[in-house]
Amino acid sequence: MRNPGRYLVSVLVSICIVGAFGIPLGDPKFFVQAIALESSFIALAIISLKNFRYAYIPNFIIASMVIGGNTISPKHLEIMSTLHPFYNAIVLIVGGYVLQALLLVTNAITLKQYRKNKVK
Repeated sequence: MRNPGRYLVSVLVSICIVGAFGIPLGDPKFFVQAIALESSFIALAIISLKNFRYAYIPNFIIASMVIGGNTISPKHLEIMSTLHPFYNAIVLIVGGYVLQALLLVTNAITLKQYRKNKVK
């Protein structure tokens, strides 16, 4: 793995793409919050692309909050368990769990690589 930062940026961009598909499918009363969350992922992608070390902690925090929020939301759990509406369920599962878990893993690997290079 040559540059794990590239993988981190790829995951963040993937989250942004899935989020862009998911915002119109969601509840309109949470539109502003959804835009704010997507804007934070866009900002983190840009910061991570520039290789700033300050992006690692917010990546961990936001990914954990998204996973936790999806887990404690009864409506989200109902949509994911019944797969109704189907597209909402796919967006929630892929964007809310798979990509967030991948963000946690790639962020940890990138942080480890950053610390290793910093020591040298």
